Amino acid sequence: MPYIWELEDWPHFTWDAGVVQHNSYRYALAAGRLANEVLPLSSEERTNSMIDLMVDEARKTSRIEGETVDPQAVRSSILKQLGLAEEDRWQDPYARGIARLVVVSRQQFAQPLTVEDLCSWHRQFLGERMLNAGGWRTEPIWIVSGVAGKERVHFEGPPASRVAGEMEAFVEWFNASSSLPGPVRSGVAHLYFESIHPFADGNGRMGRAIAEIALSQELGYPALLSLSAAIDRQRKEYYRKLNQASRQNSMDITAWLQWWTQCVLNAQEHAREQIAFVIRKAAFWRSFGNRVNDRQEKALARMLREGPDGFKGGMSARKYVALTGCSGPTATRDLSLLTKIGALERLPAGGRSTRYVVRLPG
Repeated sequence: MPYIWELEDWPHFTWDAGVVQHNSYRYALAAGRLANEVLPLSSEERTNSMIDLMVDEARKTSRIEGETVDPQAVRSSILKQLGLAEEDRWQDPYARGIARLVVVSRQQFAQPLTVEDLCSWHRQFLGERMLNAGGWRTEPIWIVSGVAGKERVHFEGPPASRVAGEMEAFVEWFNASSSLPGPVRSGVAHLYFESIHPFADGNGRMGRAIAEIALSQELGYPALLSLSAAIDRQRKEYYRKLNQASRQNSMDITAWLQWWTQCVLNAQEHAREQIAFVIRKAAFWRSFGNRVNDRQEKALARMLREGPDGFKGGMSARKYVALTGCSGPTATRDLSLLTKIGALERLPAGGRSTRYVVRLPG
């Protein structure tokens, strides 16, 4: 089966607009609804919502590629880059790089895409970990799996000698394609970019950032979602669909776009849940912020940091001791008081396995 970049009609993608229209329409409605729901929020709540989405995007786009990054390190770097903190306390090179990528893709989304931009973003992203960051690859590239001697080739990119020309054509197409529905343009852009695989490393993360830029350009403001969070929830299917679309006998990518536009819609709907959580979290602190001591505040903040899915396993006295450094009896008293005032809710299991979860308003 040929790679799609080897076909005679490359890169003239085709698709059945009627098949993908429904998801694009539902996404447009969901995006508009969320934009209206965000309007009444305070400036601080809107900022916190966007930061939470950026942290989620940085974590999940990394995890898709097998990279693990501390969310607090990413948050610290994002705050520094947005001018909301004086220093980046963590000084983690990878966290700093991926934070730069998610920030710049939101700050510069409105301007026409250029080759220089892509190379600059790649340099900012991987410059501290990769010698030729910001330059096109100069070697062949393969994506393989399996043990030595039994490798399976999943993808091969165009020869390195073609990359510069292919990327000039990609940028030209991207800037001329703004009339397409955002989810469709996003999906075509991602497949197009990944099919070229222009860099020696970081192509997936760069490609997903470009996909979000396509969504933001249609809206006229940074998209309120984490595309990678939706992709990460079906990572195996993402790679399977991407592999199928990049290696076929025709330029028809209807199946890919049908899957991708549904993924974009899922991302938008999940973002609504995340932003609702930010609103409830703000209400929680208004109710209890002045009623807790420093230890309790630290523990509650740590629990709330996990987002809508909650603190894994709940908070126990043992975890509380490890987190705050207090004694066991003090932890028991603090947790009991937090439960009494309604900040925490005790889970059914008792005894040594007693666990607590945050009790959010609404």
